[in-house]
Amino acid sequence: MLIIKSVNNVPIRLSKERWNHITERHPEMKKQKGKVLETLEKPDLIQEGDFGGVIAMKFFRSTPLTSKYLVVIYKEVSKEDGFIITAYFTNQPSKGRKTIWKR
Repeated sequence: MLIIKSVNNVPIRLSKERWNHITERHPEMKKQKGKVLETLEKPDLIQEGDFGGVIAMKFFRSTPLTSKYLVVIYKEVSKEDGFIITAYFTNQPSKGRKTIWKR
């Protein structure tokens, strides 16, 4: 299990089970674990997610799918604990979601 701190300084867990879930649903993510952790720790922006979730995004010029934003959806359960839900690449941030933090 990996633990990385969010911009709110909350330890966020990435379990083997979650990583397997991410790579099974999004095979292009298989060698992108470093980028996932970097996105969580140093995002370009954070948007409000669903059901108390948080969406961290970071732009990468080079990915397996050309230049894309990496999205990491996670939940901060408390000031001492959180977990990653999923991660995937997208073309741009969602225009319909509220941006709650920006670099």
